[in-house]
Amino acid sequence: MADHQKIHPAMDLEAPRMPTVPPIAPHGHQRSSTVAHKEMNEKGRPSTTPVDQPHRRPIGSQPSQVVNTIPAISAAPKQPEKRSSSSICCRCMCWALSILLLALIIIGATAGILYLIFRPKLPSYSVNSLKISDLRLNLDMSLYAKFDVKITAENPNKKIGIYYEQGGRLSVWYTNMRLCEGALPKFYQGHQNKTVLYVALTGQNQYGNVLMNALQQQQQTGSIPLDLNVNAPVAIELGTLKLRKVRILGKCLLVVDSLTANNFISIKADNCKFRLKL
Repeated sequence: MADHQKIHPAMDLEAPRMPTVPPIAPHGHQRSSTVAHKEMNEKGRPSTTPVDQPHRRPIGSQPSQVVNTIPAISAAPKQPEKRSSSSICCRCMCWALSILLLALIIIGATAGILYLIFRPKLPSYSVNSLKISDLRLNLDMSLYAKFDVKITAENPNKKIGIYYEQGGRLSVWYTNMRLCEGALPKFYQGHQNKTVLYVALTGQNQYGNVLMNALQQQQQTGSIPLDLNVNAPVAIELGTLKLRKVRILGKCLLVVDSLTANNFISIKADNCKFRLKL
């Protein structure tokens, strides 16, 4: 009886029980492992399945393959980029600058072509004579002046006509004080044409006493500087095309010998400069 008693190793109940994971056996070793397990049960081992052992498959069933699958993470769809207001403003400014640059190029090219075709030149003016009809002090000590001016306007252009519109003025000044002024006539001046204009100028200055004394002192030197200003609105005619109005602004620096009324006045110097104002 004692010979058949088997001694089993004592189990340490206090030792921590580690979970055992059975290895995945190949297909050929499934039956042998099952038979061995049955023999161990027949020899007195408990047949109950321990808690820490995995569930046993029934004998004869096919082993299932354990496949570790990683769930695919689907990429989130890209959201359409929203255009910021600053990028839209920059694009609009680029378009505006491009259009402006193109317009300037077209205008410049057109102006260059017109210049080569018509060769425009400013009209010139010269003072032929100056006559003082009246120059006196009034009772209120204001100075009254009346001048008669003869000037010549010349259009040197071969293909450009000039329309002198209403509103042109001609004035005579002494040391930034206006003596008199008059209206320029309205007329048309053709190509390479010279036109003589007679303009009557009248005016009254409230600082007559001071102005008269200064003119008398200057007359003793025999050289009296006067400024003849021209302000003429004109319209340019290119062939058969009449352009919009522009202004011809000019100043003639005159030097006369005297300002005695009803006497012949000699013009010692005449220097005129003109410019076009759009």
